Formats: sequence, C-alpha cells, structure tokens
Amino acid sequence: MSSENSSADDSSADGVQDDGQRVWDVVVVGAGPAGASAAYAAAVAGRRVLLLEKAELPRYKTCGGGIIGPSRDSLPPGFELPFRDRVHAVTFSNNGRFTRTRRSKQMLFGLINRPEFDQQLVEHAQKAGAELRTGVTVQRVEQHGSSVPDRRTVAVVLQGGETLFARAVVGADGSASRIGAHVGVKLDQVDLGLEAEIPVPETVAEDWKGRVLIDWGPMPGSYGWVFPKGDTLTVGVISARGEGAATKRYLEDFIGRLGLAGFEPSISSGHLTRCRAEDSPLSRGRVLVCGDAAGLLEPWTREGISFALRSGRLAGEWAVRIAEAHDAVDARRQALNYAFAVKAGLGVEMSVGKRLLTAFERRPGLFHAALTGFRPAWNAFREITQGSTSLGELVRGRPMAQRALAALDPRPADRGAGGEVTS
Repeated sequence: MSSENSSADDSSADGVQDDGQRVWDVVVVGAGPAGASAAYAAAVAGRRVLLLEKAELPRYKTCGGGIIGPSRDSLPPGFELPFRDRVHAVTFSNNGRFTRTRRSKQMLFGLINRPEFDQQLVEHAQKAGAELRTGVTVQRVEQHGSSVPDRRTVAVVLQGGETLFARAVVGADGSASRIGAHVGVKLDQVDLGLEAEIPVPETVAEDWKGRVLIDWGPMPGSYGWVFPKGDTLTVGVISARGEGAATKRYLEDFIGRLGLAGFEPSISSGHLTRCRAEDSPLSRGRVLVCGDAAGLLEPWTREGISFALRSGRLAGEWAVRIAEAHDAVDARRQALNYAFAVKAGLGVEMSVGKRLLTAFERRPGLFHAALTGFRPAWNAFREITQGSTSLGELVRGRPMAQRALAALDPRPADRGAGGEVTS
C-alpha cells in the first residue's frame, strides 16, 4: 500500500503493526479457481497478497472439468489451458432413451483435469506477486475485539492459534465455507453430485474422443454426464440433496448401461453444490465472498468454474479498494459496489438458470426434444458454451427466448434445499 493511501493515524502504513506483525493488503482463503483469480487480480494491482490453502497442491476436486467460453475469457493473459480433450459433439439422452448426437464444426468447450488447471491458476497468481501458504486451515475471521488492532484490520485466525492481519479478506474456501458463515451466506438450493474417474482402454477412449454425453436423469432436475479426458472418462450425476440413495443408483445404472461397469474407477467421490438465495449477502465489513463460498453457480447445470473465475476476479479487484478504504463507510461503499457488479452479471444468469431448472424439473422431455430437434435451441446451447452469449444476454436480447421461458415457467417457483444426504 502506498503512503498516499495511508492515514496519519494508521499504525501500519508500511505494512507492519507496532508489534512487528505484518499486515497484508488482501488475504485470500482458498486456492481454487475463485481464490486464485482473486489473488491474481489483487496482486496485479500491486498489493501485498497472501493466498491460503488448507490442502497441499495439486489436489483432486470433484468436478466435470468443462471449460466453457466465459471461463476461457476470464483467465489471466498468457494462460495456456491444459485441455485433455476438445468437444465438438454432444450426445443427448433422456434417461438412456431417445439418444441423438449434435455436432459443431467449431469447438464447443474444452475439458481439463482440475488438479492441473487449479495449479496453473495459482502459479499465475504467484507470478503476479501473491504469496502462497498451503497446509493451513482458517478457523475464523474477526473484525472486532481484542485481537483486532484497529478498525481497518481483519484478523485471520489459523488452526493452531496463529493470527494473520489484513486490510481485506476474500473468502473462496468452497461450498462449506467458514468465511461464508462469517458473512452470513444464505443458500437456496443444495445438490449432490457423484462422480467416478474411470480409466479405459484405448479403443474405448477413441470412441469418446471429442464427444460428451448428457443424460437427463430419472429424478426431477437430475442429469448425468460423460466427459472424456484422454485415457480416462469422467462419469457423474447430480440431483437434489435428499435423494442420496436414488442418486447413487442413478450413477450405478448410468455406468452400467454405458458398458463401463467392468472398469475399476481410479477415484470415486461426492460433492455438495450450493446456490445462494437471491438476498444472500456477499460481504460483511472488510470481508468478501466469491465462487462456491458465496453460492455462485448456475442453478440448472450447476456449472461453477466460470462463476468462480468471474466472481473471483471481481472480488480481488474490489478487495483492493476495500484495503484502501480509510473508514467503515468507505469500505461498505466498496463492498456494495462489489455486490452490485456480481448481481448485475452473474446474478442475472443465476435468475434465468433458476427458472430453467424449475421448467426442466417439470418437463425434461421437452428440453430433450428442443435440444435434439429444434435448431434455435441447439444454437443457443452452442453459443453459450462457446461464449458468444450468456443466459442473461440470450433472454434479454431474443424475444423468442423470452417467450419460450415465459411459456415454460410462467410463475418461477422456489426450490428448497432439501433434506440430508443419504449416500
């Protein structure tokens, strides 16, 4: 932080407290796509940035690994995507029936392995100047009390008792976020995703090369996928939480009818995805949340990487402004600006996605028929995945899309979080 941004009564104008404790401009909790993007954005602005991650990197993350256009467009300059495959065809099926494949001359989206992708994002943040600490767990953040030296400082308390100090904190610590709990994030939709990484012989891998499968599942709002990544197929399903046993059966049946039951998965995992309620906060004092920690993902497809990258970048940029804020009023104004930026873009997409999910839960067969037999619907899917439009732009700019959404979902219904996982 430069001296012109420091007030006369700031005891840490040079980034050091009176007791010698270093004060970071921005501390980011969580080194996934959201956290790495936030750290990169703040570090590029020339600020002192610390990126904390509880795991050792690289680490596995349950995720299909699809990189659509908005994700690609949100990456740091010079970032080379570690694609394992490039998708030019999508096979759609409705619970294993009515299978049809649609193709595109141009790539629809790319497929990555998350450990490689996340590691590269962190390396870009480090090259920009961020410092990384792994193997550390944040227990809590404090903005008031004896451990906080002044009103411009946030205390980040680590497991084991160590305390770090920052002018702003970004919570990007996943869907079970402790920082999200501090902010008071409220969730409107919780889903259970189950996934298997299945190594396959070269002959099987060749059959899937460049093509993914999307299967509309037997439970309302559920679907399954097959994403090819060289000699491994990522096979998964997702459905509302509270349907754990049925979701597990769906995955087993799905793998069986694909002819993959004879291959031993190298990894089998599960993960809860959480969507924020529309009135959920995105900040508290000098603390922001982004990505899964904020419940930011597309409600219908549960696509989260693009939301993580985009909200992470915004969080990093606004955290810099909060770090420079001289008082609580200024910090609050910057936090509100961050919330406005998120809601104006990602919030609109989430609103449309929620309406699509409500309609899809009621009439999955109609969605299948549209995507496989109605060219405008396929074109919209293609344009969204390629990044030439978004769900929000599609509905705002195309009367046909507006009429179709209104017909499918005339009265948007809220979808509760459901019961407990029973897997």
